[in-house]
Amino acid sequence: MRMTARISSRAALYALGAGIVTLFVIGLPTGVIPNDFFTRMTPVRPQDYLLLGITVLLAAALGATYAFPAACSVRGRLTAGGFLSFLAVGCPVCNKVVVLLLGMGGALTYFQPVQPLLGLVSIALLVFGLFLRVRAVRVAMGGGSEGHSPAA
Repeated sequence: MRMTARISSRAALYALGAGIVTLFVIGLPTGVIPNDFFTRMTPVRPQDYLLLGITVLLAAALGATYAFPAACSVRGRLTAGGFLSFLAVGCPVCNKVVVLLLGMGGALTYFQPVQPLLGLVSIALLVFGLFLRVRAVRVAMGGGSEGHSPAA
């Protein structure tokens, strides 16, 4: 199967849609994107912008792969990667579950230092999901079948 202009334009549209949705679904409630609905109690750190940007780019790349035929499901990795990214860029004091479990001081003392690690795990899960999707697309399109199962 060849890549046509129709598939390419659909892939670009899927990428744009996935990137925009990810940007707003993670960026607005975490306060990384300033808005009137959600207020952060701690300032946004440079790493929050970086992690959100990387997450948006990976989500866009993953979204583009759904325009191509493939028999690979990576939803669990995508969901976990997106959720961890949400936790990694969010305000540690604004997360009610974290504050309930650790208290206000515990959220700042224990959870905030772990957030960069959560961000790295998030990126790793999204990269692995992208790898699986690209491999499945290549196999489905007839190229690069190295004996791997597309449903791995």
